[in-house]
Amino acid sequence: MRITVLSLFPDILRGFFESSIMKRAVAKGLVTYELVDIRDFATDKHHKCDDEVYGGGAGMLMLAGPLGRALEAAGVRPKGEDPAEGEGGPARAVFVTPSGRLFNQTYAQDLAAEGHLVLIAGHYEGIDQRVIDRYVDDEVSIGDYVLSSGEVAALVLVDAVYRLIPGVIAGESLAEESFALQPEGEGAARPSLLEYPQYTRPALYASLRVPEVLSSGHHARIVEWRLREQLKRTLAYRPELLARGELPKEALKLLRQITTEGGNNEPHPEDPGAPAQA
Repeated sequence: MRITVLSLFPDILRGFFESSIMKRAVAKGLVTYELVDIRDFATDKHHKCDDEVYGGGAGMLMLAGPLGRALEAAGVRPKGEDPAEGEGGPARAVFVTPSGRLFNQTYAQDLAAEGHLVLIAGHYEGIDQRVIDRYVDDEVSIGDYVLSSGEVAALVLVDAVYRLIPGVIAGESLAEESFALQPEGEGAARPSLLEYPQYTRPALYASLRVPEVLSSGHHARIVEWRLREQLKRTLAYRPELLARGELPKEALKLLRQITTEGGNNEPHPEDPGAPAQA
């Protein structure tokens, strides 16, 4: 995948692409990227990229001219116009804005299938609507809040998307994450559950010990415990997710137990006299 980010402050973005998993993905050739400074496409000596809003109001708005030229240089063409010869497939232009469609894992998977993703990191009060009308394919919101830096929001999209590219992260790890998507062809759609709690050494930390079931070596009990914890966490924090699809029979049974019996498998204070919790 090719990722291009258009920004007034590209240095904010650079460290992300040069670190950790992204750095390895770039080294493997799974991802290529370009950070474009929109100011390079301004035509005046001061590299002006913003102006007052028509009709009045607080704040400044990013100018259409520099941003439009930056988009075209990145390979984005006006809507309805075919890519120029030699450019390959069309670039998908995404503007990250609080006014856009709410971002989620399904949409991240959709973007991960693109060959070239061009993200616009807004600033100030946003960008001129005519740029959106002429170039932008998607307007996306990362949540119901407002940031001062569109660069931060753009990186949220990048991080959620690139990790879904085959070869970046092991498929087994992706399958067990929160909001993991059900593979096609496995029957009725299932709800996306939040991930279960996880632990590592030492077994005892600050008077809290790892649930014994996880060190029991009993695979079936561990699988059941993890599913139970997923259901408990989803019910507590995101109950609306449980209505989005059909739970398997074993999950429905556990959910009924949780709602009628309660119970707690969180880490608990070390007490040699207390009965073991499974």
